[in-house]
Amino acid sequence: MSIAPLTVLVVGATGSIGRLVVAEALAQGHVVRALVRSTSKARQLPAQAQVVVGDVTRPETLGAAVEGIDAIVLTLGADGQGKAGAEQVSYGGVRNVLAALRSRRARIVLMTAIGVTDRLGRYNLSTEAHDWKRRSERLVRASGLPYTIVRPGWFDYNAPDQHRIVLLQGDRRHAGDARDGVIARRQIAQVLVHALSSDQAVRKSFELVAETGPEPDDFDALFAALDADPDGALDGVRDLPNMPFPDEPQHVRDDMAAVLAHRK
Repeated sequence: MSIAPLTVLVVGATGSIGRLVVAEALAQGHVVRALVRSTSKARQLPAQAQVVVGDVTRPETLGAAVEGIDAIVLTLGADGQGKAGAEQVSYGGVRNVLAALRSRRARIVLMTAIGVTDRLGRYNLSTEAHDWKRRSERLVRASGLPYTIVRPGWFDYNAPDQHRIVLLQGDRRHAGDARDGVIARRQIAQVLVHALSSDQAVRKSFELVAETGPEPDDFDALFAALDADPDGALDGVRDLPNMPFPDEPQHVRDDMAAVLAHRK
């Protein structure tokens, strides 16, 4: 099946997933724009990728990045940067990209993480990474833009025969290790890019893991089997109701109000 090529902005383009997203999107015939913090970072990317310099923590640098785009894949991560990094990059980066769009419409695919609703695990208590990623999900859902939110399992922990993609909903796997689910980085990139062009993936949030078996050849069928997020909901379908929005920090509620005021 042929798909109409899109101009796709990849945010986090030089990360371990972002680089694969750039390559996969090019392979699927899309025009790819890679956001990088410096031109030296772009040397590891395919020559066909358009490079634009900007920093998600500096909103004033993002205007050129979003000009004329059809879609955005966000693969932001702040590993090792602690609570401040989680807020500034995983959450603030998404907030700033959405704000840079202004009145533009774009298809959004956001990668967060399996276990994102686990607030009491050791990892979240020490980094708040899950909480900030979950807040970024909420901004995307509230934006009014067509979106898909992908929560992959543990990267590249899959066995050689584990390639059958399984999509889950409700985020109930909270072991905090590879028992929650595993998936190859390459397959994460495939799912993120296929979601860009699939009507069946719109307004869907899901956990992504791989189990024993062959790779899929019909991504639309995988997406179609999922339930859409409830219209107007801040959280994914069947997510735990353990993060009451009225209890959120004031600046988070202010950010949400700003997104809702410019809902597309």
